[in-house]
Amino acid sequence: MADMKAQDKDLIFALDIGTRSVVGVVGRPVGDRLKVIDVEMAEHGKRAMMDGQIDDIRQVGGLAKTVTDRLAGRLGVRLERVCVAAAGRALRTQKGSFTLELPEEQSIDAEQISRLEAGAVSAAEEALQSDGSDRRQMFLVGYTVAQYRLDNYPMTNLQYHTGRKAEADVVATFLPGEVVESLYAAMRAAGLQVASMTLEPIAAMNAAIPAELRLLNLAMVDIGAGTTDIALCRDGSVVGYTMATVAGDEVTEAIMRAFLVDFKTAEEIKRSIGESDELIRCRNILGQEERVAVSEVIQTIQEPMDKLADAIAKQILGVNGTPPSAVFLAGGGSKLSGLREKVATQLEMDEKRVAIAGNNFALSVFSDSLELEKPEYATPLGIAISAGLGLLSDSYVVILNGQTAKLFRNGVLTLRDILLMNGYSYADMVGKTGKSLNVNLDGKRLVFRGEPAVPAVLRVNGEEATLSSVIHAGDEISFIPARPGEDAHRTLAELLGENFYGKAMVNNAIAPMDRPLAQGDVVLTLRQAAPSPSRPGAPAAPAQPVYASAPAAPAPNQPVPRPSEVHFSLNGKSLDLPRKEDGSPYYLMDLLEYSGIDFEHLDRTVRLEVNGVERGFQYALKEQDSVTITLT
Repeated sequence: MADMKAQDKDLIFALDIGTRSVVGVVGRPVGDRLKVIDVEMAEHGKRAMMDGQIDDIRQVGGLAKTVTDRLAGRLGVRLERVCVAAAGRALRTQKGSFTLELPEEQSIDAEQISRLEAGAVSAAEEALQSDGSDRRQMFLVGYTVAQYRLDNYPMTNLQYHTGRKAEADVVATFLPGEVVESLYAAMRAAGLQVASMTLEPIAAMNAAIPAELRLLNLAMVDIGAGTTDIALCRDGSVVGYTMATVAGDEVTEAIMRAFLVDFKTAEEIKRSIGESDELIRCRNILGQEERVAVSEVIQTIQEPMDKLADAIAKQILGVNGTPPSAVFLAGGGSKLSGLREKVATQLEMDEKRVAIAGNNFALSVFSDSLELEKPEYATPLGIAISAGLGLLSDSYVVILNGQTAKLFRNGVLTLRDILLMNGYSYADMVGKTGKSLNVNLDGKRLVFRGEPAVPAVLRVNGEEATLSSVIHAGDEISFIPARPGEDAHRTLAELLGENFYGKAMVNNAIAPMDRPLAQGDVVLTLRQAAPSPSRPGAPAAPAQPVYASAPAAPAPNQPVPRPSEVHFSLNGKSLDLPRKEDGSPYYLMDLLEYSGIDFEHLDRTVRLEVNGVERGFQYALKEQDSVTITLT
């Protein structure tokens, strides 16, 4: 292949990795249509795909390489960049909501809307991660904004409106990481670089139902071997995706059981139904030659066809609510005789409104020599159309931090879309402020704010960019995720300040000043007088607790009044204390110094009880109260 030409900048190479076969399409855009130059198809030697999902990466990669080499040999071109589509089998749809609080009333711009939508998509992804012990990487396929609200008022468009609280509800569609990674791995095994990715139902719709027809409520049903992918459009856009696990293989397996043949032979019998009027010759697994009546085969497949038609109708109605205006059947399974009529019956639609796809292909694609109006070409042609008619510049590869970005191409993409599609979250883009610390100090609630996040760095082709920046094919993105801000933290000493003298309890236990505070801690202080200044060389007088005011000295020649006392019981012993001059009561904390406990060297929690009931140390005592202060 050394003498082959390089793949032109506008030469589109698409591969449809199906359960039964791999189909390659090569073409280039001409005006507003794609001109198909060549098509190649090869079937799997054994079942390497299960229900549309890659099971044997090496086998799929090998068959993809075979198809690629055949096309490259005929065209004299080194095919290196490929457009692919992921099966809809593992699609996960989830609702998500996000609120953006603005510091003041202001006009909403595109960047704030991007942050709002990114937050809602990340919330949807988090909702999918129901079990934190088994988190799966999810790749965003696309999302639809179901509702905006500004200051609680519903809106259809936020930009340029003024408010303080913006909200968005989205419906986001994801693929599990293993589905995407297995497709990328198979392409690497074939020596190919993935240039863009879409979903099979989106691709098939792009071929079968061009954009100008999507004002109508239409359904596209792509019946493959392992899965049946369904997409619905209305009012000019795709409004939903779904799938059924019932597909063409169920019909093949019914033939296997009825006529005792292997899977490959059953496939040949199924394809021969419309080609032979009476008998189909085959060999069963016992090695015996058989002549199977076509009428008997048709009778055999009625039950699986009924199940397939029923599954298609239920999925369409589940997403659309009502029968659509029309249904297009695509994929190899759509050619099953009688299936179109069964689908119409299940949907209670006129048979004329259920059609085999292919008639509209010519609106988006054409060829000088190839017959393209085959329903089984819907997905491979759709992949090529999706990439080719969306080609924006000299390459359809987008580079993210030096690696080819994983893209689900479906219209204009912003930097936000690229990051979400490659596993980054809202927190990576915007960053999270550190958690606040809430504590209660002497009955007053205090809130210490966490540190702000370190902003993300976003550059496109070396220039600063925003989340709302539109990304063009060939762009190189440099992204450094935001770093979350540090959580607020305080020690007890930092909370009380350097001028505090005395002791403090945290959650009813005397605590050292270097104790880190935790969320919701309740701090109560027992203040002492500050140390008095001392003469040089003289020892400083110890700080005395300010528990009660000292009685005033009596005036000269006045009789000394006998102070009245307050009587308590402390740890089973009588305790008599003078009444406070200001008439204030004694508090439980006032009795700490009489308990005999060394509060400077505590190694256990202090339990405070009054009359047998646990109390806080700011509890006001009454005459004759029985107090217990013990270590637990």
